[in-house]
Amino acid sequence: MRIAETAVPGAYVVTPEPITDERGNFYEALRSVEFEAVTGRPFVPVQINYSVSRRNTLRGIHSVAIPPSQAKYVTCVRGALRDVVVDLRVGSPTFGHHETTVLNAGSGRSVYVPEGVGHGFLTLTDDACVCYALSSAHVPGTQIDINPLDRDLALPWGFAEPPLLSEKDSSAPTVAEAMSAGTLATWSEANVRAHPVTL
Repeated sequence: MRIAETAVPGAYVVTPEPITDERGNFYEALRSVEFEAVTGRPFVPVQINYSVSRRNTLRGIHSVAIPPSQAKYVTCVRGALRDVVVDLRVGSPTFGHHETTVLNAGSGRSVYVPEGVGHGFLTLTDDACVCYALSSAHVPGTQIDINPLDRDLALPWGFAEPPLLSEKDSSAPTVAEAMSAGTLATWSEANVRAHPVTL
């Protein structure tokens, strides 16, 4: 597999190298030991979620407070979507920057979203199914939501008509409002969580 860091430090795109024959193909979606060797970040999934959406559904931007923090390994297992990661770590040299990646079931490509970084996607097909492998279990009340249409972020969703959003996402605060409320993680907090010190 090829593991490449994006414009958002600590976020990676993982592209498998399939073995193909007359039956179809086989590929490794994740090998934790190899991932940690390349990235310096341990990733052990403890919860796996799926979401299924109709075409032109916009979900995000979502993150998790620190603590408890949460890293995500995102894969499209049916259909296709435009995936977006946004650096929400206050004090990061790339705060507010983003990276977009098209994920589809045929490629097997995945995106690793580190602690403190926001994530969202726009579905490009009907019945798109996304798998999230998570580094921590869901803790009610710890999710951070940012409005995906925040003009200051100016994310390149590429939709041709208004997307389908939940009420929660459409009424979510902007990055500036979240900063003022003190809900975003800092660059140093996120890095401590990503690289824990063992005694």
